[in-house]
Amino acid sequence: MSFASDRSRWSDVWLATVARGVSSCGDFLAASALTLALQSAGAGGTAVSGLLIAATLPLVALAPLTGRLADRVDSRTLLVGAGLAQAAICLALAYARHPALVIGLVALLAAGLAVTQPVLSALVPAMVRPADLPRASALNQTAGTLGALAGPALAGLLVGGFGTRLPLLVDAASYLVLVAAGLLIRTRRGGARAAAPATTGAGPPTRGAGPATGGAGPIAGDGRGWRLRRDRLLVAMVASIAGVIGAVGAINVIEVFFIRETLGSSTTVYGLVTGSWTLGVVLGAWALAPLARRITDDGRLLGTGLLLLGGCCVAVLVSAAVPSAWLLVPVWLLGGMANGGDNVLNHVLLARRVPQVALGRAYAVFGAATQGASMVGFAAGGLLLELAEPRPLVAVCGLAGTLAVGAFAVPVARAARAERVAAARRGGAVPGPDAELATSRAAR
Repeated sequence: MSFASDRSRWSDVWLATVARGVSSCGDFLAASALTLALQSAGAGGTAVSGLLIAATLPLVALAPLTGRLADRVDSRTLLVGAGLAQAAICLALAYARHPALVIGLVALLAAGLAVTQPVLSALVPAMVRPADLPRASALNQTAGTLGALAGPALAGLLVGGFGTRLPLLVDAASYLVLVAAGLLIRTRRGGARAAAPATTGAGPPTRGAGPATGGAGPIAGDGRGWRLRRDRLLVAMVASIAGVIGAVGAINVIEVFFIRETLGSSTTVYGLVTGSWTLGVVLGAWALAPLARRITDDGRLLGTGLLLLGGCCVAVLVSAAVPSAWLLVPVWLLGGMANGGDNVLNHVLLARRVPQVALGRAYAVFGAATQGASMVGFAAGGLLLELAEPRPLVAVCGLAGTLAVGAFAVPVARAARAERVAAARRGGAVPGPDAELATSRAAR
């Protein structure tokens, strides 16, 4: 795939980082405000899971369309158009009262997110050289998680003092930052650039075009025929992540009842405690970004990511035993660190193995798989809360996720071994862990 030809455009990276951070904060601010409003009004798990599904379904259903849009339509057009539409939708949401209208507007808001997510994700590798990609990826990941950290905490404060309207108005304003970034970012992809990669600042054809270590092999032609299902290692990555998320994902519905009711916490404490996980994601992303650069064997990279997923699930399992919400903070901080490290490794693996022209589709497919698995967890959480108390359900989530990690360990190991054999048959020895990242096919 292609990267910046001579030097990284860090000004563009910072613009994309700020845009992602602010819009992520707005997204989580709105979601947390609406969730708290439902729980405070006496709504049960079914209502909360229904809201979360409405915010997730478009990311799954629209992935085939939005991935192609991200690759074929000018990135500036998409960011500006989607950002303006999301600002208008969120403004309407601030004044909506009927539950059906609220759910419909939440779904429309998520449709805009389904467009902007793959666009921003695919832009970052085009902004930097291969050696700078783990750092740029960690920076982008940090922005998203800091937004996710600030959003729930801010929602807890604003909802307690002003109700739900002010948080939603703040969210509407956050999308204008996305619009500004879309206008200011010089790196662009999609549109005519899909047919002429050199206009995006891509390097010469030989740069980053060799087979990834243990990878899917050289990409024929210009990469337009790329399909994720043809890359066994990426299939194993997506399947394992989606499977684990589906197993543990009910915690996203259960946690508000566990923290607010079982542990007797206020909305402010709820926001601060849930923010500890996202703070851990930030710390984990930066701590493991150097590791992502050193691991040049893609199979080993995938195995490390699966191990980190197991750490996330163990943290959820341990949290079921805490007697106080404040004791959740160190446990969820560690779980979030494993989560953040896994996110960076996954993005690096995707960007190493996918051609630039298909990155939008790749990120859309990856997002659809994980969000679809999240929907399974949301639905399960709503149903389970009708049958049992939150504390044992938290333990069930952690145990189910841990067992899922164990179940996927064998197919992940087999995929990694098969890729190493395929690489050897192509005539290239698998580089050791100390090989430079620039000798492999790319990273995000």
